[in-house]
Amino acid sequence: MGTGLETRAPEPPRLPRVEDMLTDLTALRESRDGHPIRLVVADMDGTLLDADGVVPDRLWPLLDLMHERGIAFCPASGRQYATLLRLFSSHSEGMVFIAENGAFVVRDDVEVSSDPIEAQVVGDLVATTRRLSADGTDLGAVLCGTRTAWVERHDEAFMAQLRPYYASIEEVSDLGAVTDDIVKVAVHALDRSEHVAAGLSAFAGTHQVVVSSPSWVDVMKRGTNKGAALRRLQDSLGVSPDETVVFGDYLNDLEMLDEATLSFAMDNAHADVLERARHRAPSNRDHGVVHVLETLLAPHSPEMARTDPR
Repeated sequence: MGTGLETRAPEPPRLPRVEDMLTDLTALRESRDGHPIRLVVADMDGTLLDADGVVPDRLWPLLDLMHERGIAFCPASGRQYATLLRLFSSHSEGMVFIAENGAFVVRDDVEVSSDPIEAQVVGDLVATTRRLSADGTDLGAVLCGTRTAWVERHDEAFMAQLRPYYASIEEVSDLGAVTDDIVKVAVHALDRSEHVAAGLSAFAGTHQVVVSSPSWVDVMKRGTNKGAALRRLQDSLGVSPDETVVFGDYLNDLEMLDEATLSFAMDNAHADVLERARHRAPSNRDHGVVHVLETLLAPHSPEMARTDPR
C-alpha cells in the first residue's frame, strides 16, 4: 500500500552557463576599479589549453595587451621549461614560466628559483627504478634538470611518451653520471603508476611522491609546488595576492590558487579545486581563461578579436 508521498530523485545541480559566469565577471571587474592586475598565472593542461591541447588563438592579442599594460603573464605547469618556451616562443620576452610543477621558475632565460633534489637522493631514485624494472615493471625514468631532461632508456615506445612534455631530451648511457641540477624525477609506467609509487614509497618520508596520471609518478623535494613558486615570484616582482589572477583545474593547482585573491577554477575542474577557488571560469573547452581575461581587462581594442599573425 502506498504512503501517498511521492518519491523523487534529487535534481542534479545546475551547471552555470558561460553567459552567467561572464555576467558575474563583469560585476567583479567593476567592483575592482582602482585595484590593478599585475600578474596572471595559468595552468596549462585542462586549463589554458583547449580540448586539443592547443593555445587558443584569442590569447595572443591578450598577451600583447598585457605586455603593453605591464602585466606579467606566467604559464604554470608540470611540463618542462623548454616545452613551455616552445609553446610561447612568439611572446616569451618578459614572460615568466613556472615549470616542473613549481620546481623551476624562469624569466627571460634567467632562473628565478629552483628546488633541486639532493644528488644522493637522485642516485638512490635511479637505483630504485632500475630494481623495479629488473623485477618486470615496464618503466622509464626521466631526470628533469635545469638544463634538459635526461633519459637512459631510448626505445621509440618510451620516447614517444616523452615528446609531448619534453622539448629538450638528452639520451645518456648512465643516469647515475648526470651532473645537472635535478628538480624532478618523473617515472613513466604505462597504466601502472600506482604500482611504481608503491615501489618508491621509501622516499615519501622526505620527498613528495605524486601520482600525476595513470602513467606517471613524480618525485620532488618536499614543499615544492606551484604555490610556493608563485609566492617567490610575487616577492621578486613586488606583486601582492590582490594583484594576482590564477587559473587551475587539478590538485597540483590548489596551492597556487591560495596565493591569489582572483583565483579561478575551470568549470571542468576537480571537485576539490572548485571548492578551493574563489571564482568559477568557463571550461578549457570553452576557452575559459580567454573569456575571463577579456572581461577583466576590458575595455579593449577591436584588435582583440583578431588572431595572432605571427
